[in-house]
Amino acid sequence: MPRNVELKARARDLARAERVAERLSGGAGRALTQTDTFLRAPRGRLKLRDCGDGQGQLIFYERPDSEGPKLSHYSISPTADPAGLVAVLSEALGVQGVVKKERRLYMVGQTRVHLDRVEGLGDFLELEVVLSEQQSPEDGERVARRLMEELGVQEEDLVAGAYLDLLLAGGSPT
Repeated sequence: MPRNVELKARARDLARAERVAERLSGGAGRALTQTDTFLRAPRGRLKLRDCGDGQGQLIFYERPDSEGPKLSHYSISPTADPAGLVAVLSEALGVQGVVKKERRLYMVGQTRVHLDRVEGLGDFLELEVVLSEQQSPEDGERVARRLMEELGVQEEDLVAGAYLDLLLAGGSPT
């Protein structure tokens, strides 16, 4: 199962973070519109991502709901029928909630930098340091912390859990 070290933070200045991400990645990044339907699962999190272009992904992941860099294990399966698949899975498993976001994706080395505008929540930054088989979680944490510094993320900006958790809590950071 693939692994990454990730973190989520409130973005104090999304425009500044975008300028830094463009400089670090060497490009303008890719604009994405995503709707994530979180399904009930006996463990971890299961979501169906509708990419808004007829494509989607079924994503299962497990990670601690803690602030700061944390190890995540995940599996992704693409689908050409996200609406049909979410309908079937919603019937079978039930829906926890839906998260809608506008995302700009940058690749900085082995790290996916996401700058997100989340409906009902505001602006966020996510880092996903994709680990090779040889790399330890501590290696990924070092990469994440270095990027946090460059992007101006402070410890008090860090958020635990998923966007869904924030929405269910009324938009408050956890």
